[in-house]
Amino acid sequence: MELEVRRLSALEAIWLGIVQGLTEFFPVSSSGHLVIFQTLLGVEEEGGLLFEIAVHVATLVAIVVYYRQRIWGLIVGALTRDPASWVYIGQLAVATLPAVAVGLFARDAVEHLFGRPVWVAAALILTGMILWTTRWTVSRAVATQPGWGLALVVGCAQAFAIVPGISRSGTTVAMALALGLAPLAAAEFSFLLGTVAIAGAAVLMLPDLATATPEQLGNLTLGSAAALISGMIAIWAFVRMLERQAFYLFAWYAWGAGAAFGLYLWLRSGG
Repeated sequence: MELEVRRLSALEAIWLGIVQGLTEFFPVSSSGHLVIFQTLLGVEEEGGLLFEIAVHVATLVAIVVYYRQRIWGLIVGALTRDPASWVYIGQLAVATLPAVAVGLFARDAVEHLFGRPVWVAAALILTGMILWTTRWTVSRAVATQPGWGLALVVGCAQAFAIVPGISRSGTTVAMALALGLAPLAAAEFSFLLGTVAIAGAAVLMLPDLATATPEQLGNLTLGSAAALISGMIAIWAFVRMLERQAFYLFAWYAWGAGAAFGLYLWLRSGG
């Protein structure tokens, strides 16, 4: 069944903004949930990619606000030529390269997956398996700083998470924990890495703002505000779960959401 392409209502824009804010930071895949809710609503926003970028920018703002002291410290360190700051910034740059490569050379394949909701159901179940591994790795992860090798491998995990239904935050944190990076340091590296990817996508979409109608801009504003508020709440809860070594519990949600969505698609197709 093809989605009806139309303008979202204000309430739908707010709802999708809340979904984006929560699922961008909770390790359950924001892109996968946007596909799920668009499928359930039976609609696709006119200029849907622009809407998705707008709510992603709102979650970028949430990261900047939450990690403002760390970000400011890196900026000051870079300006004063602090070696540790430059190493960390370099590691973020290295970790960004795999996602850039996927965006350049596999964009069509990724966009194809966004049009196949059944892949989202399968990917969510895989996300649950990835999250479940942290049940054993989190207690052994004690390193306070990432290494160059870890940065590259975590970057590959982020590139893999471009697939809708694979959680970016969940996959990158799970990989960092598996490689020995302590929970809070893993969350920090994952979220700061996310700012680079989100900012890059936002810059590419800026020209599209010139073609947005006043009604679309209204939806962008409502959705972004909802994403910002829910995103701040989600970051706080995400970090608390890591501190309590209960991160793996998100796996149950990912498994349930994937199975329920898969069942819905199967029943909709006539079984």
